Amino acid sequence: MNTLASSFRASARRAPLTSARIPRASFRSSFRKYSTEAPPPKSSNTALYATIGLALVGGIGYYAYTSSDTAATTVKSGAQAAKSALKFTPTRADYQKVYNKIAQKIDDAGEYDDGSFGPVLLRLAWHSAGTFDKETKTGGSNYATMRFEPESIHGANAGLHVARGIMEELKKEFDWISYGDLWTLGGVAAVQEMGGPKIPWRPGRIDGLAKDVTPDGRLPDATQGQDHLRAIFYRMGFNDQEIVALSGAHALGRCHPDRSGFEGPWTFSPTTVTNDYFKLLLSEKWVWRKWNGPKQLADKKTGTLMMLPTDYSLVQDKSFKKYVQAYAADEALFFKDFSAVVAKLFELGVPESQWVTSEPWTMLSTNDQHESK
Repeated sequence: MNTLASSFRASARRAPLTSARIPRASFRSSFRKYSTEAPPPKSSNTALYATIGLALVGGIGYYAYTSSDTAATTVKSGAQAAKSALKFTPTRADYQKVYNKIAQKIDDAGEYDDGSFGPVLLRLAWHSAGTFDKETKTGGSNYATMRFEPESIHGANAGLHVARGIMEELKKEFDWISYGDLWTLGGVAAVQEMGGPKIPWRPGRIDGLAKDVTPDGRLPDATQGQDHLRAIFYRMGFNDQEIVALSGAHALGRCHPDRSGFEGPWTFSPTTVTNDYFKLLLSEKWVWRKWNGPKQLADKKTGTLMMLPTDYSLVQDKSFKKYVQAYAADEALFFKDFSAVVAKLFELGVPESQWVTSEPWTMLSTNDQHESK
């Protein structure tokens, strides 16, 4: 009943805040095939994958000796990489097939949250990349270290076992793709399939080992304010404008008391990418919620929406607020900047030499593939 009620409220309140758009889910069930001829693979791809495979296999002996608990996982990953290096060089069309399968999974959520796995898949991609430290050159999307403890059980990653489980099913079907590429491609699919902008993306990430796990505390603490946000995001190499643009991802999804401790969605349409997050920050009156959970705000009008202290800090800080106002007034501007900053986020920690292609690709959404027929 809670899910039904939430969906009804979302539908009832969406119209005043969301501009008209063609629904992206309407064509997904019938059009899943890659409809554009893939370009011929570059000769350098084979060498890249061979190097990746050999590098991973070479590290197996040491890792199996030093960490027997997860040695089997690493051996399997290394063996798959070696097999891929010797027998299979994926093309753009192969990655499009993976994208299409992810798009199917997004819609197969049933009663989960608001009927979409999109928000949790985007959160997985974001949290896997958001551990980057520009000074030490550690963390980021390259090694997909959230597969290992203790990173997998860090407080900021609570609930992401759901997304990792979904991706593990796809990894069995496409065993040649690295976890880092799979997770970030999942983030791209989530944004595009939920009505957001195109996110430039390219493959080349490799799977790391448990020794590469990043320390706790590298992701934002939602109970904090603007100084904390700057410390976290400046460490990754972002500026104020990019911090606000990335925060627009809170148009999607909701918080869960059994995960983050917080509760509720940020917007009335939590499965559609819009600039409503910024509009609501400015237009609603936000009051501190009286409850037994952590400190969060609720909209005074309905009491059904929430904002975190970090969200509210965006309108309390003069530098942040000017970007909130700009994105609230112009969704096209938000989409442009959101696309650029998400693409940057997903590439953090990956050496330039690893990329399969010098220029990122634009993956076709299910709507794109329908329209090209």
